[in-house]
Amino acid sequence: MPQTMKAAVLHALRTPLAIEQVPIPEPGHGELLIKVTACGVCHSDLHAVDGDWTPPPVIPLIPGHEVAGKVAKAGPGVTGFSAGDDVGVPWMYSSCGQCEFCFAGMETICKSGEATGYTKPGGYAEYMIAPAAFVGRLPAGTDPYAMAPILCAGVTTYRGLKRTGARPGQWVAIVGIGGLGHIAVQYARAMGLRVAAVDVSAEKLELAKSLGAEITVNGADADPVAIIQDTLGGAHAAVVTAVATKAFEQAILMLRPGGTVAYIGLPGGKSDEIRASISAITNWELSIRGSNVGTRLDLNEAVAFAANGLVKATIRTEPLERINAILEDMRQGRIVGRVVLKLA
Repeated sequence: MPQTMKAAVLHALRTPLAIEQVPIPEPGHGELLIKVTACGVCHSDLHAVDGDWTPPPVIPLIPGHEVAGKVAKAGPGVTGFSAGDDVGVPWMYSSCGQCEFCFAGMETICKSGEATGYTKPGGYAEYMIAPAAFVGRLPAGTDPYAMAPILCAGVTTYRGLKRTGARPGQWVAIVGIGGLGHIAVQYARAMGLRVAAVDVSAEKLELAKSLGAEITVNGADADPVAIIQDTLGGAHAAVVTAVATKAFEQAILMLRPGGTVAYIGLPGGKSDEIRASISAITNWELSIRGSNVGTRLDLNEAVAFAANGLVKATIRTEPLERINAILEDMRQGRIVGRVVLKLA
């Protein structure tokens, strides 16, 4: 094994990533060294690079948290993994396992949790370290490029849909048909839900329609609230994967009485606030729920949907050297589906 690896490194917020050679890390107790094959590029990576969130990421940083690869080496104390196993690494790098939230199966909100590609080095590199207890197992022979987005976009939207409590046959509005949203449409359909897709891009709405959305609404041309209320009497649930403040505010208004909206997208910066009618929320008993990535159980379930062919990300692959151009395309909203980096 070589002693150094290629990686994309962020040395200062709001600056281009540097492609350079860095030492290959050595796995410690309970850790795996993973040879990265593929890493999806998520909008959260852009937030990290641009310093949109508080607290900011740990610098220097190797971003990336949609990682598919193979076990290269197991550290001391690791059982159940062997070299060559297909694995995935999600955003949730670890949790403490001892707090009230971890005990309650809510490890995604553990206050001591670490994040892959934010507080810990991620997958924009040829190798990375991850705790074996939080590494996802992928079926042998799985296409790593197709599976990489499931490790974040997949598990995140799947959990968001679960948290709305929507039942088969009910309507869910997917607001934002980007890297997460186009996958959310598929999970919703696989879960027996009927989908209304909302975006401001005709191209993205065409993708949503091809993936099973029965209703598509272009918010640039029409009022999505009026259309969904007039056509459906309101949605039973909504999932917001967009990052525009208006999308979050409109999603509440799309609900029918007793409906629930799950917020997934993260605007960051000064736009991280919404205005909502307290009386409408109270009188119609509406619910607003946050949904933060997914637990290990959510991850296993989300992977199973994809492995069984029920969900498939629309992707294009790019070399690591193009990461800065890819991030700029993301800033400008030019990406349809998901970009996945080829590391192997």
